[in-house]
Amino acid sequence: MRYISTRGQAPVLNFEDVVLTGLARDGGLYVPETWPQFSKDDIRGLASMSYAEAAAFLLQPFLGESISEADFRAMTEKAYASFSHKAVVPVSQLGSNEFLMELYHGPTLAFKDVALQLLGLLYDHLLGRQQRRATIIGATSGDTGSAAIEACRGRDAVDIFILHPAGRVSEVQRRQMTTVLDSNVHNIAVQGDFDDCQAMVKAMFNDLEFRDDLSVSAVNSINWARVMAQIVYYFTVGVSLGSPDRAISFSVPSGNFGDIYAGYAASKMGLPIDQLIVATNRNDILSRFFNSGEYRKSSVDPTISPSMDIQVSSNFERFLFDLHGRDGAAVANLMEKLDKEGGFAVNMSLLNEGIFSAGRCDEADTLETIRTTLKESAITVDPHTAIGIKVGADCRDSSAAPMVNLATAHPAKFPDAVVEATGETPALPKHMQDLFDRDERLVELPNDLATVKSYIKERARILSAA
Repeated sequence: MRYISTRGQAPVLNFEDVVLTGLARDGGLYVPETWPQFSKDDIRGLASMSYAEAAAFLLQPFLGESISEADFRAMTEKAYASFSHKAVVPVSQLGSNEFLMELYHGPTLAFKDVALQLLGLLYDHLLGRQQRRATIIGATSGDTGSAAIEACRGRDAVDIFILHPAGRVSEVQRRQMTTVLDSNVHNIAVQGDFDDCQAMVKAMFNDLEFRDDLSVSAVNSINWARVMAQIVYYFTVGVSLGSPDRAISFSVPSGNFGDIYAGYAASKMGLPIDQLIVATNRNDILSRFFNSGEYRKSSVDPTISPSMDIQVSSNFERFLFDLHGRDGAAVANLMEKLDKEGGFAVNMSLLNEGIFSAGRCDEADTLETIRTTLKESAITVDPHTAIGIKVGADCRDSSAAPMVNLATAHPAKFPDAVVEATGETPALPKHMQDLFDRDERLVELPNDLATVKSYIKERARILSAA
């Protein structure tokens, strides 16, 4: 398996180098040169596998010769042993032919755990083999940071620096990051929004001298391994509801486009999907694109669903690459227009034949969906999941295809919204019940790239490769 950049000018890499590189050196994102293909019999066979077994089976083709089957199987077993539910990603029923994919049973109660528990083990294996360290830098709108820190805390081979927008994540999300006091963990609150944090991370990756000196790698979903690991649950949940003998629809709360892109990847690998529904809050650049063909930035508006308060969706470039026939030059031109002109447009004919639909949900409808879901299904959902449920219902084309709504976080991560909607405070799981009593450690820095880079350079510990 070889990996190519969405902008066409970076070296072709194998899986090991893709994981440790993160962003391509031409500023693009790495994608597989070809998609592995699974037959209907292959997909049916997943029904007899555990989640860890299914992950090892589905993902091994992406690894090439970088990791042996035995070693990777041991990693998937270890990664998913930390989840509180035996199924790892169980399914519950909301209504007639409508389901909830529960992605919050990992250690930090969010869907990011599914990929990052595995990515932490990949770092250990690959860096240990090369006998070197890495500096991991990431930006978070809330959930990526805590999941990445949990996966990397205390590991000898990495220092991890996570940027989050000061005052724009929930208190639970912040404390999940800042109460981890391991010496290799560094939390930076940036005086700006998530897009500012994400732009800084990309700028650091594009500073090749800084990147090489600190051996920088990524935990954001610009790292292919993040997206790769998320492909698995589309297959496992699909099989539990009748795939490959019927197509399934999925509604996905969307900010950075990584989670729904994994669903798109699953469809390219052979999973029959009727619809992939892009659900956004009022920061609706993605829903505007899929309904108009225009992708144009505006200011970020803080909402009760902060993990989706994003205007520049980093994984969207991967989709654009396929949309334009894998023409790297065309994608590079679009990204240049985004930087210089604030946006671009594509011909709607490119979109009309696809499986994507999209819609947005405002604050009032988000709260009402939390209320009605509890009343009608006896299930409490967080605001991001509520947006997926509402937009999924609005955009659903067919009642024949099962509708799976991705529950991306535990409701206790966003108690203020749940209390406002229902009057009830969702309880944190037992292992987090003392979260508000733990000591915090973080630094608040201005929205200034040079200041943040200097802070990281002073604290990163790098060993030369043997």
